[in-house]
Amino acid sequence: MEINLFNDNKKIWERVLSDVEMNVSKANFNTWFKDTDVLKYENGVMFLSVPNEFVKNWLFEKYHKFILKSLRTIKENTRNVEYIVINSSTKKKSIPNLQQISLINELPLDDFYVNKEDNLNPRYVFDSFIVGSFNELAHAASQAIIKKRGIIYNPLFIYGNSGYGKTHLIQAIGNHLKTADSKKVFYVTSEKFYLDCINSIQQNKVNSFKEKYRKYDVLIMDDIQFLSNKDRTQEELFHLFNTLYDGNKQIIFSSDKHPNYIPGLEDRLKSRFGQGMIVDVQAPDAESRIEILKSKSRRINFYLSDEVINYIALAIQGNIRDLEGVLNLVLCQTQLKNRELSLSEIKNLLKNTIKPKKNISVQEVVKIISEFYNIEESTIYEKSRRKEVVRPRQIIMFILREDFDISYPSIGEKLGGRDHTTVIHSCNKVRADLKTNSLLQQELEQIRSTF
Repeated sequence: MEINLFNDNKKIWERVLSDVEMNVSKANFNTWFKDTDVLKYENGVMFLSVPNEFVKNWLFEKYHKFILKSLRTIKENTRNVEYIVINSSTKKKSIPNLQQISLINELPLDDFYVNKEDNLNPRYVFDSFIVGSFNELAHAASQAIIKKRGIIYNPLFIYGNSGYGKTHLIQAIGNHLKTADSKKVFYVTSEKFYLDCINSIQQNKVNSFKEKYRKYDVLIMDDIQFLSNKDRTQEELFHLFNTLYDGNKQIIFSSDKHPNYIPGLEDRLKSRFGQGMIVDVQAPDAESRIEILKSKSRRINFYLSDEVINYIALAIQGNIRDLEGVLNLVLCQTQLKNRELSLSEIKNLLKNTIKPKKNISVQEVVKIISEFYNIEESTIYEKSRRKEVVRPRQIIMFILREDFDISYPSIGEKLGGRDHTTVIHSCNKVRADLKTNSLLQQELEQIRSTF
């Protein structure tokens, strides 16, 4: 029977919260779940109220899968969970009429559903995918596939660390082929494929399992490394691969590493993967991180100055999810303060986010950067105005100020007794050049990676 009563819905959510509370720290529970409430349950979707956009994004990015899994143990036919921003002044004791809730700049709720038939997320499309030097080869291969599906680059195997955009890219292929070419597409994680396989064996329904996966024009399998040492599932995948490949059906895989380096993966599967295109996605470079931040800011109508975006892009050198997390953090604080944050406020905000720097001396910084530019360390402390020395010295000053928070007078004193105004000028010069000089951005990124 469909649940309609508000009290029954509250009981379900309270059970989910109990499950969450047992699996997260008290601080995380109080921060992210304390002000959530159930709005209603309708057509297999649980609608939850959250206090602001930041909490909404954080719950979706960090806890959505856990919430959905917990909810489905209580209400088996649950399709999805939707998070609706309702502040304290608009929240009512009774169930709100969702049509009356202002969802400015939001897509219709249906657009957020992961399609139950093919598991594709409609938000993963090429239009929202940022192409840079770190992923341009994988993107080019994807474009080739949508033009000649099943013929060129079959299979396509994309590998790289978590958070580099692999899932977005492979689902974008699926969404394009589904909408533009009306092809039958199916996206599945290798974990789900494994569970389907094991269940079919236990229930004596292996033929049904085979038929289920062989009917698609495009099969996309994520996180193939999960099948390591799962021999029976690998055997089924091998036979499925051959059937789809012989029928010119497109096959796409992703993994956290090259197939040759996945332990416990059968050689015959590695050989099949090698028949097509194997391409990696690397960490986004500084220029790409800037574009990613700009794109994601535009999508949520949250505009930041170039100075702030450049600072975040250079400070956060992890994956795309790290960038999204920082953007959400800045958005949250902006909403709480109801004004634009200054660069100094954002720097303070990110102190606990940026990977802590090693305990390193000024002399060591000078040594590292001097070696990077192939100049003598002693020239940094001298009064030399040679171009090949001035630039590295300015970068040293910038790094000492930005990354190690050393005062301008102290930097000047330690670098040959220079006046603090000289240090300020040097830092401002590097800061300004970073906005337009992509080579300088790359050099700075390489230098920082050695600390």
